[in-house]
Amino acid sequence: MAKFTYQPQGVCSVQIDFEIEDDVVKNVRFTRGCNGNTQGIGALVEGMKVDEVISKLKGTNCNGRGTSCPDQLARALELSRNQS
Repeated sequence: MAKFTYQPQGVCSVQIDFEIEDDVVKNVRFTRGCNGNTQGIGALVEGMKVDEVISKLKGTNCNGRGTSCPDQLARALELSRNQS
């Protein structure tokens, strides 16, 4: 199991921690941000394949910011591919 920490940009969250095991997303935790929403995102993606999470969340826009916490998670997952 590989553990990752990502520093999101352009959103309220300041850190995303997650694990990947056999291409499956596990234990997603956001630091700060909209607590209920970020907990919900973590619960929804738990057990999903990395590519599926990326395809569902990438490009999600929050209030015209051009990104969002879900989009930042997708970006973090993309970067994790290069680190594993």
